[in-house]
Amino acid sequence: MSEDAPLILTAQLPDDLHARYTALRDEHFPPERNYLEAHVTLFHALPGPCEGEVVSVCERMARDHAPVAGEVVGLMSLGRGTAIKLESPAMLRLRERLADGFHGLLTQQDQHRPRLHVTIQNKVTGKEAKALQAQMEGTIQPRAFAFRGLSLFRYRGGPWEHVKTFAFRGSERA
Repeated sequence: MSEDAPLILTAQLPDDLHARYTALRDEHFPPERNYLEAHVTLFHALPGPCEGEVVSVCERMARDHAPVAGEVVGLMSLGRGTAIKLESPAMLRLRERLADGFHGLLTQQDQHRPRLHVTIQNKVTGKEAKALQAQMEGTIQPRAFAFRGLSLFRYRGGPWEHVKTFAFRGSERA
């Protein structure tokens, strides 16, 4: 297996939201492209050969930080898809600290602050995306939750290969 394949770092949803949003992906994502469970991507393409360095930074952050507050906001258009919009100033602050730890490893895409979301439909027509958003209007209620950790994956073109999970277990607030 090639260690050159890029690494993807995600924030872990609580179990109930993960299950609910994975079910929505299964229902609405084009089946031929639906390789993944619900996830919140923090970094899209960290260099594969730097896995040890990435793991070390993530272990330190997980050891030091308590679960990170977040909020479900509602639906979000992706143009040719639909997502659940999340807000978490604390997760964005933690992501900035992670980015500092990954200095020199970030792609152009990963140098920008993400819009936190869970994709439930993608790579469909704009018309199909708008139809789903209209159908789901009012079904995603705002609620508070806590991200429970980080997950690292290796991208090999289809399903992601799980590398390691880092549970937040510290007392520091992001």
